[in-house]
Amino acid sequence: MARARGVRAALAGDTLLGVLGAVLVLAQATLLASVIARAWGGASLADVTPALLGFAAVVAARSGLTWGFETVGRRAAASVLSDLRMALVRRRLRDAPAALDGVQSGEVAAAAVGGIEALESYFAKYLPQVVLACIVPLAVVLWCAPIDLLSAGIMLATLPLVPIFMVLVGWYTQKRTTERYAAMVRLSTHFLDVVRGLPTLRAFNRGEAQAERIAEVSDDYRRATMGTLRVSFLSGAVLDLAATLGVALIAVTVGVRLVEGHLALQAGLTVLILAPELYAPLRALGAQYHASADGMAVADRILDLLDEPAAVTVPDSAVAMPDLRAVPLRLDDVAFSYPSREGDVLRGASLVVEPGERVAIVGPSGAGKSTIASLLLRLTEPTGGAVMAGSVDAREVDVDAWRAAVAWVPQRGTILRGTVADNIRLGAPDASDVAVREAARAAGADGFIAALPDGYDTVVGEGGRALSAGQGQRLALARALVRDAPLLLLDEPTANLDAESAALVAEAVRRLPRDRTVVLIAHDRELARGMDRVVELVDGAFTLPDNVKAPDAEEAR
Repeated sequence: MARARGVRAALAGDTLLGVLGAVLVLAQATLLASVIARAWGGASLADVTPALLGFAAVVAARSGLTWGFETVGRRAAASVLSDLRMALVRRRLRDAPAALDGVQSGEVAAAAVGGIEALESYFAKYLPQVVLACIVPLAVVLWCAPIDLLSAGIMLATLPLVPIFMVLVGWYTQKRTTERYAAMVRLSTHFLDVVRGLPTLRAFNRGEAQAERIAEVSDDYRRATMGTLRVSFLSGAVLDLAATLGVALIAVTVGVRLVEGHLALQAGLTVLILAPELYAPLRALGAQYHASADGMAVADRILDLLDEPAAVTVPDSAVAMPDLRAVPLRLDDVAFSYPSREGDVLRGASLVVEPGERVAIVGPSGAGKSTIASLLLRLTEPTGGAVMAGSVDAREVDVDAWRAAVAWVPQRGTILRGTVADNIRLGAPDASDVAVREAARAAGADGFIAALPDGYDTVVGEGGRALSAGQGQRLALARALVRDAPLLLLDEPTANLDAESAALVAEAVRRLPRDRTVVLIAHDRELARGMDRVVELVDGAFTLPDNVKAPDAEEAR
């Protein structure tokens, strides 16, 4: 409620509707008792017609209030669902894009899609019912007290039984719901991993084994779901029993006093009609609690994710992003360690890259080269030292402004469903057709694009024309070039490529225009020979390698 503005407005609206609903409940019972008592006393139809019309109007008004309750709740749910989804997306994409906290992508997907949808029952049904459960029983007791004080006392004595049973059942329900959510997360994450690894599973003929495993995980989820439903059904019976006993006790005492003549007929009928209304909101609240329990379990997890510290610093008052074409990029005594790994990956790494310089970072696998890329992209931040743009600490700059100054080519470029031009424009959505073609030409991709059936309008990606790994990597390079960012970061662009494709990408890298700073992270030392300077990452620090010579000034030119 503190996070979603729409909840507070919905709660205020539901409270107002709840007060009106309580008044209508009392009016309905009073009018109905009056009609029956007067008719029993011999009144004609004409005599009771005004009361009957009033009773019909009250019934219609209660129906309208029921519709209003659900409408207000659903509108609040739509607002809250949207706010939570956007907050989760911002947190995972902007503040924690590297996902170093160990949260599985399958869990995030399950929570953001199906999990948040389960919250609709909470806001559309459970929250309005909470308002009714707080207002209607109190109004019924206060209305009955002047009419029949004994019945009002019985109501006060028996009313707490229902909430007590609700609390006891709710504790157990919460436990079962948490288990069900955990089973759903296991199913979601496992299924996502299987889909991602389908080619590998088929290549090793392990498809049948995974099908059996998915069946096992699905069966765990089925058992958890059925256990939750079983608790829901049993709790409904318990709440109905408590409410029935309370109504029966009131009915017996009213009936005995009616027979003995100690209570008027209209008063007795009013109490008897209101007795079920006393417990009905609480019984409905128990039923709606079970319907909303899944959503609340997911909400707890989502709020935990949102409350975790951001992986990157978001300054309250950001300074302007320096122009990396005019100031050097520096790593000052940088240290970094992963939460899931002991020891530091980087230990006092220091490096200065001058504007327009091309620097290659080489080193063995696991030396921390990709960690350097994450730090330069501000997907994460150092645990010690600082990444600087001139004299400005990166943590003082707005995250979006810093990332806008960097163009990145990952080890394996992602090709999204769309045209070739759309995939290149991902780096610069407003780029013209001329800029797209120039970037493709600079990346060495213009030749194979021209050979495609529709050229730059050819649909590629999921369900489109398949591209080889080398073609996809050259598209990723074109995507980075069209961005025209002052810093170009290449993270092992020839990794996972065959020799011919790697040679094409390497040639495209060597022919890059010299109007920007280039940092190349490379395992292939031959690819690094085209750079102005080569440094090696050893034991978390930079050094000039003995077997890779930096080119002289003439060769660099």
